[in-house]
Amino acid sequence: MSVAEMIETRTDAVFLNGHFRPGRGAPREAVNPATGEAFARVATATPDDVTAAAESAERAFGSWRRQPVAERARYLRGFANGLEARQEALIALQMRNNGKPRIEAEIDLGDAVACFRYYADLIETGALDRGRVMLPDHGFAGRQVLEPFGPAALIVPWNFPLVTTAWKLAPALAAGCTALLKPSEFTTLAELVYGEIAQEIGLPEGVLSILPGEGAIGAAMLDAPQIRKVSFTGSNATGTRIMGAAARRLLPVSLELGGKSPIVVLSDADIETAAELVCGGIFFNAGQICSATSRLIVDEAIADDLISALRARIRKMAVGDPRGEIDMGPLTTMAQRDKVLGYLLTARSEGLDCLCGGTGAVGPGFFIEPTVYLDVPETSALWREEVFGPVLSVRRVTGDEAAIALANATDYGLAATVVGNDPVRANAVADRIDAGHVWVNTPQIIFPETSWGGFKASGIGRELGFGGLQGYAALKHITTPA
Repeated sequence: MSVAEMIETRTDAVFLNGHFRPGRGAPREAVNPATGEAFARVATATPDDVTAAAESAERAFGSWRRQPVAERARYLRGFANGLEARQEALIALQMRNNGKPRIEAEIDLGDAVACFRYYADLIETGALDRGRVMLPDHGFAGRQVLEPFGPAALIVPWNFPLVTTAWKLAPALAAGCTALLKPSEFTTLAELVYGEIAQEIGLPEGVLSILPGEGAIGAAMLDAPQIRKVSFTGSNATGTRIMGAAARRLLPVSLELGGKSPIVVLSDADIETAAELVCGGIFFNAGQICSATSRLIVDEAIADDLISALRARIRKMAVGDPRGEIDMGPLTTMAQRDKVLGYLLTARSEGLDCLCGGTGAVGPGFFIEPTVYLDVPETSALWREEVFGPVLSVRRVTGDEAAIALANATDYGLAATVVGNDPVRANAVADRIDAGHVWVNTPQIIFPETSWGGFKASGIGRELGFGGLQGYAALKHITTPA
């Protein structure tokens, strides 16, 4: 299937109860952020569609949860195979709708495929059966199993279509939950491919519905009495509203929210390695990543050398349309571009020292230049708040203790990177940083086997790994005579 065919066949439909049906909500435009031009009109769902989907998910749950583990694993591998079969079209669509360079779109697709295969393998190795529990009275025996919560509402953002959906959908289905998926209204087309694959692999009706739309669709999911679990990735403001709505019904929630992650460069770090990791941590996906290491904390002993290396590296970066040979594409939406421009205006008003960038790139589309500010005060909005764009703030420190203290002086705790030549020293620093995932001398590589989630205002719960599976299931203990 070509990208043109994928767009043409999915612009007027939502995926409800195993079938594509005409969308009855107000259509939205899919926009190419490199040009600012709409290339398709995409249907959206209505709150009535959510009601119908929740009812079908509840009907399907009873039989889906009783499917043999091997059968659920087969469906998960079917999703992985279906994504691979559409590889070129999905990569092209990600480039066109998200503005991702080709290499980033390829990484996204590979991550989604790996996630479905990982959870298929995990449940086949007995992850849902927690085994026997030794009891103090030998007249009794105990065992524990993980039981699925029930129909789950999965609400995903626009910055990583396919990937964040895989992180939620794969463990939900693996655990035995049915699912209502609300993709972002900005990046709907790629997500609808999951419905197409569901039909191809014969996924039972009601196990998955895909309901594009704006906030009213997510709110309707939270109000649906059939929903027993909510998983959300997105902004802290929306996450707060979701948590409040879930609290009214005592629904279990997983929230993967924002970050203001540090990259700590120690005095013994290799300068070129550090420069590469700094640029990758803030300019990948044009900085539109919750784990973006947007605060550079560098030891005074090497600060000047690292700053010079960053300037040289950034000057060579090509920013432009993903169809060309580029290092960074546009921001995905006009609204996000305008938000980042607002931070650049704030930087000017605060008189921040701009090493490079500081403006929107010339030409059509939603571009922001790779931007670095030096010696940013801790009181600055650019140091404290999540910009969600290619904007790096730099501060110098003296010694590891000062670096650790500054790294932890934030409301967030999602991720961090530590760069240093001595692995023992670097790992000792990593151990003391309050973050859910810390990389030491590596790019931000995320494997399905790892854990993803944060401390403090960065969210609740974990995705990926066994924790991701456990997020869709409750622990049941069974006591019997010995």
